Amino acid sequence: MNTTDLTELSFHLASLREAYRQGAPVREVIGEAVRRAATDAHHAFIHRLSPAELEPYLARLDGIAPDSLPLYGVPFAVKDNIDLAGVPTTAACPEYAYTPTRTAFVVQRLIDAGAVPIGKTNLDQFATGLNGTRSPYGACQNAHDPAFVSGGSSSGSAVSVAKGWASFSLGTDTAGSGRVPASFNHLVGLKPTLGLLSGTGVVPACKTVDTLSVFALTAADARAVFEVAAAFDEADAYSRARAGAGADFSAGPFRFGVPRAADLDFFGNGAAAALFQASIERLQSLGGTPVEVDLSPFMEAARLLYEGPWVAERFVAIQAFLDQHPEAVFPPVRTIIEGGRHKTAAEAFAAQYRLKALKRECDAVWQRIDCLLTPTAGNIYRIADMQADPIRLNSNLGRYTNFMNLLDYSAVAVPAGFLASGEAAGLPWGVTLAAPAFHDLHLLALADRLHRTLGDTPLGATAARLADTPPCPAPSPADSGTLRVAVCGAHLDGLPLNHQLTSRGARLVAQLSSAPEYRFYALAGGPPMRPGMVKVAGGGAAIAMEIWELPAQHFGSFVAGIPAPLGIGKVRLADGSEVPGFICEAIGTQGATDITAFGGWRAWLAAGMPR
Repeated sequence: MNTTDLTELSFHLASLREAYRQGAPVREVIGEAVRRAATDAHHAFIHRLSPAELEPYLARLDGIAPDSLPLYGVPFAVKDNIDLAGVPTTAACPEYAYTPTRTAFVVQRLIDAGAVPIGKTNLDQFATGLNGTRSPYGACQNAHDPAFVSGGSSSGSAVSVAKGWASFSLGTDTAGSGRVPASFNHLVGLKPTLGLLSGTGVVPACKTVDTLSVFALTAADARAVFEVAAAFDEADAYSRARAGAGADFSAGPFRFGVPRAADLDFFGNGAAAALFQASIERLQSLGGTPVEVDLSPFMEAARLLYEGPWVAERFVAIQAFLDQHPEAVFPPVRTIIEGGRHKTAAEAFAAQYRLKALKRECDAVWQRIDCLLTPTAGNIYRIADMQADPIRLNSNLGRYTNFMNLLDYSAVAVPAGFLASGEAAGLPWGVTLAAPAFHDLHLLALADRLHRTLGDTPLGATAARLADTPPCPAPSPADSGTLRVAVCGAHLDGLPLNHQLTSRGARLVAQLSSAPEYRFYALAGGPPMRPGMVKVAGGGAAIAMEIWELPAQHFGSFVAGIPAPLGIGKVRLADGSEVPGFICEAIGTQGATDITAFGGWRAWLAAGMPR
């Protein structure tokens, strides 16, 4: 591959991997990224790395096989409240700037995986805002129309990816900063479970509810970055190890929450309302069943973030600087942060008590749904309008995002199409999928499926197309912290012992048949009546079965309740794979009735046999 070819290269990960496989030199690929970033007229970058600053990252890749590192030669951008050694961290405030000697934990993990940082990106000052206009380095302009806001606070991070200057970028997200810019720039925005991406080396906004976030062109790319970045950090008191999330809903069937009509507000943008309705229908086409959800407790929790004492965390983060340099802080930012100066401990405890009660109320919804669908932001605004009315319009942008971190949920913003009418016609707009903590991979897989229902859609604001990229891998049972178990009798859906699965959080994932190597018996005894499957050397048949996915933590108690002569062993399925499932000791067939000819327990029951 020659240098001329690189000008047409898409920076999504699959395209980069293919370019390196064909022999593209890493220095030329990164050189192309630097060339593209130099065209920035959107105020996306605060600092672009010089050739001398880039050299150490390139030198470490010399002589290394591209396929030996998961992110070999991948250009990425870093929000400028995240440290990169030797490069000033400004948090979009020049007077606050310092030059770190150590790189942030997550950034270092990405570099160790072969990725190359090309610049530090613009943001709403001190990560306070959702619009991208609150920066002395210039209001960051939307990648699709410079008259409109980019979204914030991770404004430059989103625009740098949407314009095709970087493969992915890091943002931060406290109230929606990793999701709103994704919506406005036609990107996937992963807001991970709190604590999965270390905060070491990050200027805090609200330390207890901050997280790093990932902007990418596709969900598959976001997952690849997340897999590298997510690691427990002993130095970060808020770091959490990855944990099993429970049954995987991403492949369907699944139930998704939809806000009541009374809870939806698109702030006059009828085209956005139409795209949200279309997203509901597209999720239904993927096997989802919509369930109406009362968002009022979620909204009350959201108000606590800025109207309650959590704003005091923003004040604590920069108190010394604010006291010494109040004039250096943008007026809207200063107004918000100063609001935390006089919050009391009594107010903080009262708000914590209220949040705890609200979380209990909000969490109850997960008994009825697998994930929640909301708009990412109801409307998008022109930069001039935002600057004329900075507090109210910014507040509108956080309507559907402010509650996520307070309630400890995971979320993925995903493109939903382009607005068909109104003053923002032609601009992208997106929705968010949310779920409880640790469902990050489930959400990415479902977000990818939803994204692909748009058909031949562009990646960001580039000429590359989603259809030319590989799908996001489905989570494995190990990713979910689940085990699969095959059942063939009284544990089938709707039958007397099925509650032993559902009460443990299990979900039905498939109805299929065993390999044709079993005899099937109605065992003596009961109620309830039970079958037994016995593997035989010859004369066996295929038996109808269900596959249930069960949280691993409950598998032991489930197995402990199985009476002899039944047990759990490996059952071979029709496709040749094996899964834990019910088997029967040969001695159990004494006094039993051979019902193999019926091909399954339901068929035997339907023939009028006793339950």
